[in-house]
Amino acid sequence: MRINHNIAALNTYRQLTIGNSNAAKNMEKLSSGLRINRAGDDAAGLAISEKMRGQIRGLEQASRNAQDGISLIQTAEGGLNEVHAILQRMRELTVQAQNDTNTDDDRAALNKEYQQLSTEITRIGNTTEFNTQKLLNGSLSSSIANVGSNLTTGNGIVNIKSNGAEVLNGYSITVDTTAGTITVNNGAGKSETINYGGAPTGFDTKEINFGSLGISVEINSSITNISANNTFDVTSTGSIDLQIGANSGQKMNISISDMRATALGGATKVSATSIDTKANANAALDVLDNAIKQVSDERAQLGSYQNRLEHTINNLGTAAENLTAAESRIRDVDYALAA
Repeated sequence: MRINHNIAALNTYRQLTIGNSNAAKNMEKLSSGLRINRAGDDAAGLAISEKMRGQIRGLEQASRNAQDGISLIQTAEGGLNEVHAILQRMRELTVQAQNDTNTDDDRAALNKEYQQLSTEITRIGNTTEFNTQKLLNGSLSSSIANVGSNLTTGNGIVNIKSNGAEVLNGYSITVDTTAGTITVNNGAGKSETINYGGAPTGFDTKEINFGSLGISVEINSSITNISANNTFDVTSTGSIDLQIGANSGQKMNISISDMRATALGGATKVSATSIDTKANANAALDVLDNAIKQVSDERAQLGSYQNRLEHTINNLGTAAENLTAAESRIRDVDYALAA
C-alpha cells in the first residue's frame, strides 16, 4: 500500500482545474458573446471569420460609395434640369422672333435675353460641381484620340456611350466612309462591324448600337469629313470610377458630356446662334432642337446610372446581411451550449 501520494486527491484536483479552466473560458464566451476570442479557440474559424469581416466592411463601404455616386448624379441632373428650362425659353424666344409682326428692333430686344440665357447655360456648365469636381464642363466626358492628338467627339462622332463595358480605354473605332461601315475593337481581340447606312443630314444624329461589345456610337453629318479609312483610339481620361464592390476591379464608370452652350447644338453650337434677324432665328431653331435632344439624352443616361446604382445598393445590402449571418455562425457563441 502506497501512502506517499493521494491519487484520488490528485485526480480530483486535476478535474477541478480542468473544470475551472472550462468555466473561465465559457464565462469569457458568455461575457463577450463570441465563441472565438483568440486564435487558440479555433484557428481556422478565426481566419475565415476575419476574411468575412473584411468582405462585410468592404461591402458596406461600397454601398456608401454608391450613395455618393447617386448624390453626384443628382447634382449633375439638377443642373441639366435648369439647362433644359433655359433651352425651352430660348426656343420660345426663337419662335417669337420668326414672327413677322416683330420689327428688327423687337428682334434685337429678344436677342438680348437670348444671349444672356446662352451665357447662363455655359455658366451652369462651368460651375456645377460635386466635391469640387466639375460635372458639366466636359472634363468627365470620353474623348477620341487620332494619331496621338486628342479630338473632341464632334468630328463626325458625337458621342460614345458605354452600355455594359465599364472601361472604354483601349477601344478603337475604325470609320470606312467608302464602305459606309464603322468597326469597334475592344482591344482584347473582339470587334464588331456595322454598316451605318449613310450619314445623317443637317443637325440630325444617328445612334449605332454594337450589341456584342455593349457600347453605342452616335454620329452626325460630319462623319463624311473623315478620310476614307481612319482609326480612332478611345480614351476616358476624365470619367469617374465608382468602387461599387468589395474587391478590386468592381467599378462602375460614369461619363458626362460637355453641356455648355459652346458644346450643345451639333455642327453649329448654341453659343454661336442669335435671333436678331428672321434668318438667324430660323437657323437657331434647328440648333436648339438638337441641343434639347442632347440634354434629354444626357439626362436619360444619368437616370440609367442612378437606377443601376440603386439596384447595386440593394444587392450590396443583401450580400452584407447574408455574409454577416455566415460570419456570426462561425464566430458568435451559442449561449445554450456555453451556459
